[in-house]
Amino acid sequence: MREPLSRARVLAAAVARADADGIDAVSMRSLAQELGVVPMAIYKHVAGKDALLDGMVDLVVGEIPPPERGRWRAVLRTRILAAREAMLRHPWAPQVLESRTTPTPVVLGYLDSSIGILLDGGLSPDLAHHVMHALGSRILGFSQELYPTPPGVAMPPEVAAQLAAAFPNVVAVATSRAHDPGSVVGPGCDDQFEFEFGVDLLLGGVERLHRARWTSERTAPPARR
Repeated sequence: MREPLSRARVLAAAVARADADGIDAVSMRSLAQELGVVPMAIYKHVAGKDALLDGMVDLVVGEIPPPERGRWRAVLRTRILAAREAMLRHPWAPQVLESRTTPTPVVLGYLDSSIGILLDGGLSPDLAHHVMHALGSRILGFSQELYPTPPGVAMPPEVAAQLAAAFPNVVAVATSRAHDPGSVVGPGCDDQFEFEFGVDLLLGGVERLHRARWTSERTAPPARR
């Protein structure tokens, strides 16, 4: 007896297809073929492509374990790295998360509990607000890279030499260490080392501000008259 179609089954099939072939391989028609149903049957459980993508994101974010107990900095760091593990299992997820204009209740719940780690650790709502802005997408386990290198592009030696002559500082820093080709956001600097470096740098700075009882009122620029 064939398993009846359900929203959970549709979303699981979509995530599996994206994991195997990338997010562009996911469509309502391809899912219908894979599940052995007509396309209209899919729409009974998922209203459309946007709803499908939201549901796929929810499944991925739902894999992130709830916060543990302990000091806020260690707890938040552990949770962020757990989120990163989810992104590594589903490398298409950062792209979909970046495309969403409104967070789903599941994503909002994750953000809410992450903010709760800060507030329970004694940070003020004011500081927690700025921490979330500073962390940005890192709170969900990935960082957005500027101008990532297109995959599989080999730069001719003469072009590399011209770039080195025109932009020596950029080239010196960019070539100072090898990058992980399996980056979460595609070839670029979002490998594990760079990611943890950024998170630790931010959380260390936040802890210093918290101990100094920092408030945005002390550092905000004067209002214009």
